[in-house]
Amino acid sequence: MSFTITTETPLSDDVRALVKELNSWALDQTPREFTHHMTVDQMAQADTTVFIARDASGKAIGMGALKRHGEGLGEVKRMYTLPDARGTGLAGQIVANIEGAARQEGLQRLALETGAVPGFAAAWRVYERAGFKRCGAFLDYPPDSPHNIYYEKLLTT
Repeated sequence: MSFTITTETPLSDDVRALVKELNSWALDQTPREFTHHMTVDQMAQADTTVFIARDASGKAIGMGALKRHGEGLGEVKRMYTLPDARGTGLAGQIVANIEGAARQEGLQRLALETGAVPGFAAAWRVYERAGFKRCGAFLDYPPDSPHNIYYEKLLTT
């Protein structure tokens, strides 16, 4: 499958549809009180860059975002690929684009939160292949949640 990844606004209809599909999928996996979704409007803020993957026909098939928190910390948010695009290396390429942007901006660390149930196992593999290591909670995420897993990658090396 061929695809391109570019930075785009999350406010287009097809990106909104991806976000809606991600939210629906995630809420089937994790209780609402343990999900930490950014809204489309939050994704459109200046502190966040959204990466959209499109197939050869121009259809949005995947996304991810880099949210900046200050003090050298960037957060990987809203990672999602459509089911028929999984297994193509797309998610790894989105993560690589996020990391590249973070490095270019001089961020020292990338962190992320993801689900702890087996439905998220493919995501764990993507992050681990990209060099992320499990870590404790960061920012204001719950430290002892049975529903959340945290990862980080130091960018100083």
